[in-house]
Amino acid sequence: MSRNSEKRIPTNVIVGFLGSGKTTAIARLCEQRPAGENWSVLINEFGVVSIDHALVDSGEEEIAVEELGGGCACCTLSLVFQPLLRQFIERTNPARLIIEPSGVSHPANVVDILRSPEFADLIDLRNIICLVDPKDAEDHRWRQSAVFQDQLQLADIVVLNWTDNRDRDLIDRCRTWVESFRPPKQLILETSFGEIDSALLDRQFALDRFPLFADAHPAPGHSHTQLQELNLVPQSDQSIADRAEPQKADQLAQRSPTPGRPLRFQNNEPNFDACGWIFHVDDIFDRDELLDLLGYVHPIVRLKGVFRCEDDWWTINRAKEGTSYAPSAYRRDSRLEIIIDNKTSGWKEFEAKLVDCLVR
Repeated sequence: MSRNSEKRIPTNVIVGFLGSGKTTAIARLCEQRPAGENWSVLINEFGVVSIDHALVDSGEEEIAVEELGGGCACCTLSLVFQPLLRQFIERTNPARLIIEPSGVSHPANVVDILRSPEFADLIDLRNIICLVDPKDAEDHRWRQSAVFQDQLQLADIVVLNWTDNRDRDLIDRCRTWVESFRPPKQLILETSFGEIDSALLDRQFALDRFPLFADAHPAPGHSHTQLQELNLVPQSDQSIADRAEPQKADQLAQRSPTPGRPLRFQNNEPNFDACGWIFHVDDIFDRDELLDLLGYVHPIVRLKGVFRCEDDWWTINRAKEGTSYAPSAYRRDSRLEIIIDNKTSGWKEFEAKLVDCLVR
């Protein structure tokens, strides 16, 4: 089955830890389905006993529900997930597809499958929503769990559920923790009984303006010894032609990156210079070339980024104490922020080097 870009299926992934209320939320969303519109729901139940099907299936012919049981789509069932998903789509021909990975899975692998060439003609991946029970964020066993953190890191929208049955202080602490994730979430909401407005499925967000990472700015009065190896050449008083022209917020909100053409955001502060980039989600970087470039840029006060590479998504974090790299569950876009302690006219040239690191 082949579809053009206008007819790809709007698809949402609903994630969350065990007991967070994912299935109830999907049932509430299905109740808001436009009349006459076919929806399909694929549920990856970790166990082998069918429970979620009974909870979601409303008996309406326009809602098709199927379970993929006995393991996680991201690991033990990964080989059968792709053909089963394609068969499910072809059989049900949905106007919208909702996928609920197992509550104990690393759902980033599912998202990677949905964005793979095999499904490029079928899937239009929209917002990823994570439901959280605030009490789970207080439980050390779950809070330190890589799965729990990956689900939050992956999400565009985080919904704090069960708020009718949780203390206000507990909810506020959970919200503060979710707000600490970098890059930040597009939206954090509170609800009870899994009530989610279906408009969130397709909601579009204005791109973040600089700063891209709220904790990346140097403290007031911070000084940094200028290094001799300069990839970002300090500008003269007259040489500012390469700096991006100031743009109004409404203009920035209407812009979006396209493959191979990132958005550039610059910050004009008196004591330091900073620039950020947002790349299209389809841009894939050669990790070795990228790390070579980012590892030797001088002088640096702060460098933070997350990138889609051929093998995985990676974060890079550079500061005066060193450089660290780690895999990331973030999947929205590739982005980078650099802060230096002198003015430069070299951002345009550096951007060209970043684009050169893309896989052709």
